[in-house]
Amino acid sequence: MRAAGLPREARLRRAGDFAALRHASGRFGGRCFSVRYRPNDLDHPRLGLAISKRVSKRAVDRNRIKRLVRESFRRHRLELPPIDLMVMAREQAVSLPGPELLDELHLLWKKLRSVRLEATLKPGDAAGTIVR
Repeated sequence: MRAAGLPREARLRRAGDFAALRHASGRFGGRCFSVRYRPNDLDHPRLGLAISKRVSKRAVDRNRIKRLVRESFRRHRLELPPIDLMVMAREQAVSLPGPELLDELHLLWKKLRSVRLEATLKPGDAAGTIVR
């Protein structure tokens, strides 16, 4: 039986990938979440999470938000274009129940499906990787 988790290739893991999203990417947000995205050269989307202590000092609250975002992404990732995306939570996310957060995430995934990826990068933008 196959695990229902998020596969390793569907996650952002390198610092360079996160840095590329911070500097040259499209963005939008809702009441509880902010999303940054950029096209990738793969055939699938990848998720990165940035849930800081500013959202909540309690790790249990941050972990709950991360769990909900991962679960929602896992359900919708086959419908998304090949992009790297970073989801950041806002302080309001802590006080809302799970179903409301999942509804907002559903709307964010819907926005991502309709976004034009060619317009997210300006000509001449760097690839966003760290050269060592």
